[in-house]
Amino acid sequence: MRSPDPTAKAHLLGDTVDDLLLAVIKEIQANGEPVSPTKGANRELTGLVLELTNPRARLSRTETKGKPFSCLGELCWYLAKSNQLAFIEYYIRIYRKYADGDVVFGGYGPRLFNWKGDQIRRAIDRLRTNPSSRKVVIQLFDANDMAEEHNDVPCTCTLQFMIRRGKLQMFTHMRSNDAFIGLPHDIFCFTMLQEIVARALSTEVGIYKHSVGSLHLYDKNVAEANQYIEEGFQSTTPMPPMPLGDPWPAIDLVLRAESTIRTAGTVDDAILGKVGDYWADLIRLLQVFRCKKLKEKNFALLETLRNSMSSSVYSPFIDKVISDLS
Repeated sequence: MRSPDPTAKAHLLGDTVDDLLLAVIKEIQANGEPVSPTKGANRELTGLVLELTNPRARLSRTETKGKPFSCLGELCWYLAKSNQLAFIEYYIRIYRKYADGDVVFGGYGPRLFNWKGDQIRRAIDRLRTNPSSRKVVIQLFDANDMAEEHNDVPCTCTLQFMIRRGKLQMFTHMRSNDAFIGLPHDIFCFTMLQEIVARALSTEVGIYKHSVGSLHLYDKNVAEANQYIEEGFQSTTPMPPMPLGDPWPAIDLVLRAESTIRTAGTVDDAILGKVGDYWADLIRLLQVFRCKKLKEKNFALLETLRNSMSSSVYSPFIDKVISDLS
């Protein structure tokens, strides 16, 4: 094995998720060590910290990675407190490989919201009581995950929240992270959680830091990663700020809408009128995804959904679906 390259970086910083992804892939290709663990040969860097200075710039704007639907579906899976395979497989088929029957043992939803109580609510309550606390750590990986054999255990160890200088900072620690497939999803879901917690506390969103024990690029994804690098990316427009005030009533309605879209293909228009523009846009994205998944060439509906969006940040993603179905 070669000696560590003294030029290898341990801290990568970016304003957008695309900035980080580009830096990560190039760093792995330049300095990654070849390893062959259970899930396949890859090149690996160890002990990195990634810093996203604008957590709302969480959506890639590239042809290769500009796919918000699976990210949003995974977030809904977490927020719905679910570890059911049928739910997440609708958005991300590869989860079937890691399921134990009908459930994904390592699913984050029950661990976030129903593990010795509701860890997210407890985090919010502690920071509301003591804004300077250093104890607000949510655990996802525990001792049983090493003691027992399952097809999937959490890649995420902990999520830590701290309020400093009036802003909610978030620190995620991963034992393992797939740099090309998993990292964009993780950054999207965790920065959304960061913003949800911030809104619940009436604070602004601060920086997001993501530390990883093993950050790797699988050999099977190298060609796609090179395509991503070569195509470049547009200037990323951040998602709009989440509305001020308690986000949980709107989230409950979004989850109701997600369930009916996924299982029945319908959505109660009354919900769209109750959640406000920000959350209604996310519901419309879920409707767009159903058309995409089922290859439904309902262009009238897709045009209506695109024209109903309150934020233009989502238009390129909808345009791509319309183009692919045409």
